Amino acid sequence: SLLTLFLGDVRVRSRAGFETERRGSHPYIDFRIFHSNSEIEVSVSARNVRRLLSFQRYLRSSRFFRGITVPNSSNILDDDYNGQAKCMLEKVGNWNFDIFLFDRLTNGNSLVSLTFHLFNLHGLIEHFQLDTMKLRRFLVMVQEDYHSQNPYHNAVHAADVTQAMHCYLKEPKLSKSLTPWDVLLSLIAAATHDLDHPGVNQPFLIKTNHYLATLYKNTSVLENHHWRSAVGLLRESGLFAHMSLENRQLMESQIGDLILATDISQQNEYLSMFRSHLDRGDLCLENANHRHFILQMALKCADICNPCRTWELSKQWSEKLYYTFVYLGDIEKKYHLGVSPLCDRQTETIANIQIGFMTYLVEPLFGEWARFSNTRLSQTMLGHLGLNKASWKGVQREQSGSGDDVDPAFEEMDSDILPQEPRLS
Repeated sequence: SLLTLFLGDVRVRSRAGFETERRGSHPYIDFRIFHSNSEIEVSVSARNVRRLLSFQRYLRSSRFFRGITVPNSSNILDDDYNGQAKCMLEKVGNWNFDIFLFDRLTNGNSLVSLTFHLFNLHGLIEHFQLDTMKLRRFLVMVQEDYHSQNPYHNAVHAADVTQAMHCYLKEPKLSKSLTPWDVLLSLIAAATHDLDHPGVNQPFLIKTNHYLATLYKNTSVLENHHWRSAVGLLRESGLFAHMSLENRQLMESQIGDLILATDISQQNEYLSMFRSHLDRGDLCLENANHRHFILQMALKCADICNPCRTWELSKQWSEKLYYTFVYLGDIEKKYHLGVSPLCDRQTETIANIQIGFMTYLVEPLFGEWARFSNTRLSQTMLGHLGLNKASWKGVQREQSGSGDDVDPAFEEMDSDILPQEPRLS
């Protein structure tokens, strides 16, 4: 489908062998590659060196050498703001948790503050005998390697996904079955699932011959990069240096399984497996493999749960995602690459994109999740989803005079992920 093509190209080759990426190997998008050699003022070797730097760190270092003061994002907050942030953390398991407000109260440090709190809340620091200084250093590095200039794929999105994952971990079926190891993997994967995201999609990296596309053989390019980047930070921080090599390798591999599951191009595959398990009724959460599969599905839900939030929160995320799409379209127009589906600001609207997104991706996934976990939270999410879809249809009617329009880009979606009647069990 066109939406799947935009969000992540289909797998075309087997996955590349594991190799952790260096910290700071941000997929720097050098738009000079679209110009002739005569227009390139910087040597190829200089470009290659720059590719090895995180864009964030490159920007800070270049400002430093030019004598420009860089604002410190970790300024100490006054007591009022700290107090309000702590009050919010007391309700971190509430589905109406406002991550945007929390990010403001923590001065842009929502991912660090929230994830550290959840590690403590779940007893992971004590259980795994974690050094709190190493933990905080790891989380700060993770937050720094998200790019604040991205409208959507930034540290606030990572914090939002981590908070949603916490809500799912509290669900009765999971809370009584999960081990501390499962919870640890889930929170790390949620916090790092979009780490070092360049703000463009996989097809763009492939058609511009980006080195990451070559490195990962056009297969889950971004997800592999997020995973390898996370492993690099784990190793650099030494957070789990006291564990055995075997356990560290197992952790890295299982975190990778969770992050790779967020590749939207594999939506059909995961949804089909989930449905089959639910139809057969053979999911046994005492089985470690089954628990791991459910955690993959939980992270997939957390990653695209924005339409299931309250309208006030969902609308903000919808706007940010729209700007991500049309920004890519603007780049493609500028360099005559052909505009990707859903990315032309002249023809696309937020309402059309959201209605299609909800209909073909969100509703099928959350309908099956409600079959697995028929709880108040699941019904709340489906309720918000229905109300938000109705709201966007109202916006659409105002814009087009018809309530039946669906973006043509969604009409070719694979029938395997068309919505079915939720069968609650």
